[in-house]
Amino acid sequence: MQTFQLTDLLPKVKQSHRPWLEFLRVASLSMGVYHLKAGQADPQQPHAEDEVYYVVSGRASFRAGSEQLNVGPSALIYVERNVEHRFFDVTEDLTVLVFFAPPEGSLKK
Repeated sequence: MQTFQLTDLLPKVKQSHRPWLEFLRVASLSMGVYHLKAGQADPQQPHAEDEVYYVVSGRASFRAGSEQLNVGPSALIYVERNVEHRFFDVTEDLTVLVFFAPPEGSLKK
C-alpha cells in the first residue's frame, strides 16, 4: 500500500514551476496533480492512455472533442485515449487529480 496527502503534494507542484507532478506509477496506472493558475493556458496534447480527472479546487471550462462544460470542485471527467482535450478559461486556480490507465506514456499513439 502507498498513501499520499494532497496537502504534501501541492507545494511540490508549485515549487517545480511546472503544472504537472506525477506521484504514482505502477504497472496498471499512474497518478498526478495538475495545477493551472487563473488565466493560464493548458498546453496538454491528447494522450494514448485513458484518463480520469477529479477537480479538487478551482473553476474552468473543459473541452473534449466537440463537447464542452464548466467544471469546479468535485467534477469527475473521463476522457478516452487519443481524444483532444484541455481546460480553458481558467477563472480560479485549478487543482486536478489525474489518473492514467495504463500509465501515462506507456502506450504509443
